[in-house]
Amino acid sequence: MAEETQNPAPEQQAAQAEAPQSNPAEFLENFNWELYEEGIDPIEDKQLAEFETLVKENFVDTADDDVVEGLVVHMTDRDAIIDINAKSEGVISLNEFRYNPDLKVGDKVEVIVDTREDRTGQLVLSHRKARVIKAWDRVNNAHDNGEIVNGFVKCRTKGGMIVDVFGIEAFLPGSQIDVKPIRDYDQYVNKTMEFKVVKINHEFKNIVVSHKALIEADIEEQKKEIIGQLEKGQVLEGVVKNITSYGVFIDLGGVDGLIHITDLSWSRINHPSEILELDQKLNVVILDFDDNKSRIQLGLKQLSGHPWDNLSEDIKEGSKLKGKVAVIADYGAFVEIQDGVEGLVHVSEMSWSTHLRSAQDFVKVGDEVETVVLSIDREARKMSLGIKQLSQDPWTDITSKFPVGSKHTGIVRNFTNFGVFIELDEGIDGLVYISDLSWTKKIKHPSEFINLGDQLEVVVLELDVEGRKLSLGHKQTQENPWDKYESEFAEGTVHKAALTEIVDKGATITFNDVIVAFVPSRHMEKEDGSKVVKGEEVDFKIIEFNKEFKRVVASHTAIFRENEARNMKQAAKRVAASNAEKTTLGDLDALANLKEQMDKE
Repeated sequence: MAEETQNPAPEQQAAQAEAPQSNPAEFLENFNWELYEEGIDPIEDKQLAEFETLVKENFVDTADDDVVEGLVVHMTDRDAIIDINAKSEGVISLNEFRYNPDLKVGDKVEVIVDTREDRTGQLVLSHRKARVIKAWDRVNNAHDNGEIVNGFVKCRTKGGMIVDVFGIEAFLPGSQIDVKPIRDYDQYVNKTMEFKVVKINHEFKNIVVSHKALIEADIEEQKKEIIGQLEKGQVLEGVVKNITSYGVFIDLGGVDGLIHITDLSWSRINHPSEILELDQKLNVVILDFDDNKSRIQLGLKQLSGHPWDNLSEDIKEGSKLKGKVAVIADYGAFVEIQDGVEGLVHVSEMSWSTHLRSAQDFVKVGDEVETVVLSIDREARKMSLGIKQLSQDPWTDITSKFPVGSKHTGIVRNFTNFGVFIELDEGIDGLVYISDLSWTKKIKHPSEFINLGDQLEVVVLELDVEGRKLSLGHKQTQENPWDKYESEFAEGTVHKAALTEIVDKGATITFNDVIVAFVPSRHMEKEDGSKVVKGEEVDFKIIEFNKEFKRVVASHTAIFRENEARNMKQAAKRVAASNAEKTTLGDLDALANLKEQMDKE
């Protein structure tokens, strides 16, 4: 029996030779591999070629990393047995089929050979790895061919979303979700959406997908159609897409336009969000666009009539109107008297005071104010308003309120090199010249005497009603101290004092807070020929007192010079008396010459 098996009859060998053509499975099962390998059972070349073809067509080369299709032939609690037409069947853990709980015997699945033989000689397969390889193939094909793929949005991540595409995690940037800004990312989680694969990094196995690219393709077609129909003055419906400080962007159905903040409302607004909100639908009018219609200027307020057209005809010059301060500028304030109708109150028309430098010194935004219409131009839609006109002009009764010679207390408002401006009342200013600030002090600049904002007592010296000018004086509120000292320091009076300071061409003596006398150098000589020094106390004679020019001149030398002259006169008289009887004509001439010399001295 064994011999028959080892040495088949020629009829059996012929049958085996024909087997590959009639029944390949039976031929392979009955083929004696040992005899073939030892060369005992030779096979013809033609038969061997047919055998190799059968093996190639019916058996998997487990050394390859190619994905193959297998058949589920058996299932246990933990594994699935897969037939891939290899020498043995393979095993895959059921954990790899969690996504498919309905897996059953007879299903076809994609697998890859993970291990050709484990320790038990079992062929180990992987369905998960096969899915990844297949997924990358499908992703690459989708990227190369621009195909649309389905993806499941798994969760949020920094800068976007994580999307499952064919079992591979891909990144969806926030900017690629939609053509409009996304404020709520969570609304897309756990949703299946269509995407285009826009970028693949094979080195780092990164995939970037975009949903926006699909939308843009559709929008581009709509955009061309919309742009082709745009005309100035056309009214379209749009949706608020974005709000900025300078305006609002409107989506016109694939084409964006801008409503500048000044074209949103006839009334002034600080920010577009005051009247519009995101995703709001509204009608807009096309105001203008560039040559290729890529920048479209829209308007909203133009859909309603201009408020000036509805302004009452009763409003004219002299009308009193109430309004709210809308805008403040350095030169004035704009007051809104009704929605969309404003008038300008120039800073000079806010108060009779001439020291109101800025409108902010008088009003602030939101203030309710009463005004008077100074001028109105309905065609130019301009109105000039005033506030000070609601009160009486203070110069109308100036002569009775501030007559010449009257005393008042005012506030120091401004300095000049020649004087100080004093505000006596709102709108009433007067000038105090620098020479009228003090009787005694020599002032080079008013800031040496007083500060801005200080109160100062003044006397009205002159009044010019037509020129709206007041001349004031401060020193006139006090008695002139020079009147009091005019007799005390009269010419010829002698006072004991010390030299206070040595100055050019002489020295000064401070007699009191008012009287400071000047001593020329030649009048500082003493009787012994020396000069009076600083701090030395001696007698001084007043040789000049000028109240008008506030000038006092003193001399020490004049005192002893006067004594010498007096003594010489007395000596001459004694000589003349004693020698009267002996006097000759020559003596008389000599005495006359001596007297003349003494008088000169």
